[in-house]
Amino acid sequence: MSTTSSVSPAPRGRGSNVLSWTLRVLAAAAFLAAGGAKLAGVPMMVEIFQQIGVGQWFRVVTGAVEVIGAVAILVPASAAFGGLLLAVTMFFAALTHLFVIGGSPLPAIILLLITATVSWLHRSSLSAAFRRAG
Repeated sequence: MSTTSSVSPAPRGRGSNVLSWTLRVLAAAAFLAAGGAKLAGVPMMVEIFQQIGVGQWFRVVTGAVEVIGAVAILVPASAAFGGLLLAVTMFFAALTHLFVIGGSPLPAIILLLITATVSWLHRSSLSAAFRRAG
């Protein structure tokens, strides 16, 4: 019985691989910094989540999601899942900027596009996981 899978979690081709790693490292750096700031209780982050009005527990949860997603996006086997988690997070961050706290949603939209692209580049691992689960 073979333990190898016919579905590769990494994108094919050198160009796709370079693009994937570049986007993954950029996203991981951004989310480790932002998530770490939220978890550390940086005053600016505390103020932003005060404006949102849900409570500081939401800052901690968001910071944890960002740090977990940043680590996941760097691991080839979980890059698609990390990208998807972070893309969904940035979708809601953009909506929060547009409808709750104001300010520019552009950074969240850019990070949404980056993380969604990573997830798309690694979509074969998502498909394989859904086939195994179903």
